[in-house]
Amino acid sequence: MSDGPGSAPGTPQGWAQNQPPPYVPPDQTPWTAPGAPNPPDGEKPSGRAAQPPAEQDAPSRRPDAPAHAPPGGGTPQHAPPYGAPQDGPAYGGQPQYAPPPPHGQPQYAPPPPQGQGHPYAPPSPGGQPYQPGQSGPHGGYAPYGQPPPGHGGPYGFRPPPQALRPGIIPLRPLALGDILDGTIKLIRSNPKATLGLSAIAAAIGTLPLAIGQSIYYNSIGGFLTDPGALQEGDELPLGGLIAQLGGALLSLIMQFILVTVLTGMLTRVLGRAVFGGRITIGEAWRLTRSRLPALFGLALLTGLLAVLPLALAVLLVVLVATAASQVAIGLTVVALVVAYVAYVLALSARFSMASATIVLERRGVFDAMRRSWRLVGTGFWRVLGILVLTQLLAAMLGYVLSLPVTVISLVVSFGGQGSVVAAVITTILLTLGGILGSMVTYPVQAGVNGLLYTDLRMRAEAFDLVLQTAAIEQQRLGWVPATADELWHPSHAAGGSSTNVPGPTAAP
Repeated sequence: MSDGPGSAPGTPQGWAQNQPPPYVPPDQTPWTAPGAPNPPDGEKPSGRAAQPPAEQDAPSRRPDAPAHAPPGGGTPQHAPPYGAPQDGPAYGGQPQYAPPPPHGQPQYAPPPPQGQGHPYAPPSPGGQPYQPGQSGPHGGYAPYGQPPPGHGGPYGFRPPPQALRPGIIPLRPLALGDILDGTIKLIRSNPKATLGLSAIAAAIGTLPLAIGQSIYYNSIGGFLTDPGALQEGDELPLGGLIAQLGGALLSLIMQFILVTVLTGMLTRVLGRAVFGGRITIGEAWRLTRSRLPALFGLALLTGLLAVLPLALAVLLVVLVATAASQVAIGLTVVALVVAYVAYVLALSARFSMASATIVLERRGVFDAMRRSWRLVGTGFWRVLGILVLTQLLAAMLGYVLSLPVTVISLVVSFGGQGSVVAAVITTILLTLGGILGSMVTYPVQAGVNGLLYTDLRMRAEAFDLVLQTAAIEQQRLGWVPATADELWHPSHAAGGSSTNVPGPTAAP
């Protein structure tokens, strides 16, 4: 059969006329049996020599030579048909696959003996075999997916870029360690505006309490040195007790005022320190004094919210005591105490961002409380945990700093037995102890609250992008301008401006 009429007579049957010539070894012609004489030049092979090799049987190719001669001689054998299994090696001289090993024996080759190295590892310099863990010519080899020795991560790993840190914190959402570290950096970078203000506020607020305690200790000093005086009918001096209670009440009022003012000023210091800038005490007062009415209103309102349930709880205990047993009264008191503590903690966590909102965003009291409630949002438990931990750390630190001075003041007071000199020394020592304790406690609490407010805005409003843009511009300028305080206004956040809030340049 051919491709059609006009095929060349010398074309083998079943082959097209334009078929490319087959591969011809140098000493043979196309489709010629091995060992057959070559036809003369210009003559095409015909007959069986023109047929493809698959259509020729092995004995007809060369009658005087066997198809497969055994190596040691013997009777020649015919080649097996195409596709039939062979006894010898397969095509190319490769051995056939071995039968699977019996069940329970390993199917893989055992590891190389000690000292021979890995069979597939590249040779090491000097001709010695490669050993696992040995450094190769290009820095060593490691298992797949692991970096070679001296590299910091797997192949394709690129560490994330470091966040900008122009000031006390990195400009990204903060972890607990970042908040505490930023608080310490706030104190170290602005010691006069933080420790100095806290010392002044602590000295003024602790002085009335120290005077009352010194009067009380001196009044009972004789009873402590002579306990037998109580058995002779002598009464305790009420003057010292009244002086202590009066001094404590006056100190509480003064601390309420001073801590409110101090919180606003430290928040303003922190707002500038985030950008890497510093602020003086005078500038902090000038920027904060216009926000003092709102700060006092916030302190009074939150205090009222905390005290009102306490009054209701006391009234409920009185009603239960008139008509219930002692066991019921005890259970009621315990339940009310637990509920009141939980209420105060929840209240402090929900409105903990209100002071920073009043100072930095220039909001009113109610607007600041709503803003704080929204910022805390679903992160309530995280905020509560950080605030409780901060209170514990601050209280422990203040107690450790003030304890030695308090012990010395008690020794001087009881040893002086009512002398004026002992009273004066006791007052000075107690005031010094209060200053040491509060000088660190106030900045730590204000710093944690301010940085927690910054972190919540970063998470909720992408405020870190605003801070990063401002930091790049300030780095180009080489200094932190006073207009950086305006960036805290919510109109600069990614979420846009807020309603009913004065603009960043508007006078409060």
